[in-house]
Amino acid sequence: MSKTDLLALFLSSLAVLASAFITERVYERIPHLEDELSYVWQARTVASGHLTLPTPPNPDSFLVPFVVDFDGQRFSKYPLGWPVVLGLGIILGLRDWVNPLLAGLGVWLTYRLGTKVFGRTAGLIAAGLTVTSPFMLLNSGSLLSHPWGLFLSVAFALAWLDAFGPDSQPQISPWLATLSAALVMGVFVLSRPFTATGIALPFAIHGLYLLVYGDQATRRRLLVFGALVALMTGLHFVWQYALTGDALLNPYTLWWSYDKLGFGPGHGVVPYGHTIKQALFDARFGLRVGAADLFGWGRFSWIFLPFGLWAMRRNRSAWLLASVFPSLVIIYLAYWVNAWLYGPRYYYESLYSLTLVTAAGIAWLAGWPEVYQGWQKARPLAVTALLACLVAVDLVFYLPPRMEGMVGLYGIRRENLTPFQTPEAQSFTPALIFVDTPRWMPYGALLELEDPALTTPFIFAWSVGPRTDAAVIANFPDRSVYYYYPEHPYKFYTGPMRPW
Repeated sequence: MSKTDLLALFLSSLAVLASAFITERVYERIPHLEDELSYVWQARTVASGHLTLPTPPNPDSFLVPFVVDFDGQRFSKYPLGWPVVLGLGIILGLRDWVNPLLAGLGVWLTYRLGTKVFGRTAGLIAAGLTVTSPFMLLNSGSLLSHPWGLFLSVAFALAWLDAFGPDSQPQISPWLATLSAALVMGVFVLSRPFTATGIALPFAIHGLYLLVYGDQATRRRLLVFGALVALMTGLHFVWQYALTGDALLNPYTLWWSYDKLGFGPGHGVVPYGHTIKQALFDARFGLRVGAADLFGWGRFSWIFLPFGLWAMRRNRSAWLLASVFPSLVIIYLAYWVNAWLYGPRYYYESLYSLTLVTAAGIAWLAGWPEVYQGWQKARPLAVTALLACLVAVDLVFYLPPRMEGMVGLYGIRRENLTPFQTPEAQSFTPALIFVDTPRWMPYGALLELEDPALTTPFIFAWSVGPRTDAAVIANFPDRSVYYYYPEHPYKFYTGPMRPW
């Protein structure tokens, strides 16, 4: 193992530790977004050996965001890939380490990809940029699916270049690389199908070119690759059929009927639907947010990209990788949601596309890996000093307040759970707790203490009215019943404290 390999391994380990630190100190090892609550619910269901669970009585009282009830069954609207991975973490008792470990793998694979396409120096720079990226850290400490998507995205790019790369030397046999690329892309589709489409698009165009101009062996492997991906993509529709009885019914629309890709009425929340104008506005906004969160350099996060594009002008593999980011930006114009709280996270799986081109620009400006003598040393020293200043700005001035702003997101804190860990509260169990609150967040914060099958010592119901509450109580006759008001923690009431 070379010195740069060891440095990259150190950076990968640092990514694991930094992400775990954010998991613990910023997100407090609990879900905050509706997406995370849904992923955790489905992961726990998978860990218990089930794909769905029977709809509980009075399902509105047992609401879980983005978990739908359909034909007597309850399941998450999200594809199964990430909940299965997270469920494995739950079985192993490592749920909160899954994304940090994936972050470390993402950094390592970014280094390997950079080494293959640009050389070891640029690969190492890309790994370092990834570790210090607020965008990476914001997501890798969460329970969202994006770090899993980034791992799959980089792994696919590596396998594709080994199988069909125009410039790079393969590290494994072409057939093994082809099968690996197909497997990874298939899993990607089963995890984040629309994102996988955006990532795959540049490679698909490259594949079509090879089908026309490639040799017979390459065409044969491309056909096998396409067949395997199509077969695994079919499993996505099998999953939809298993849930809904209709292979073409997207579970997203069971939560919001307007949660669809495309433009016009019925796509998005406004009556006239999603429009090209709104899509372009959302993309511009996401790119502005992304400029700050990418490396924490504000508007200067993009300054090395033009130099990277110049440096790779004759590198066909590099252009293939560089096209991944714009491909994802373009394809997400068709989706009406603009996610920016964790950075423009719908573009997250293309992070390596930006870090590698940036790293190539830095290496070109510095003249690396050449060794300079005399006054020529000023060139790499100047670039190193500039890069060190920019990273310091990120680590000292940008990253700490950005992370601080995510603490207690939506008012959800681990301290919300402590009233139920006192000896007094434990003496109530098994208990049915009605949470009386106008918003889902104080209620959703407590779902960390509840399993999907409603068998835990505490189960929580959202109080929606005396008649419905009475029906819920009748369905759980063996549990003591208390009302809880989040604005008055540590106080439990045997009946509602406000009139309906």
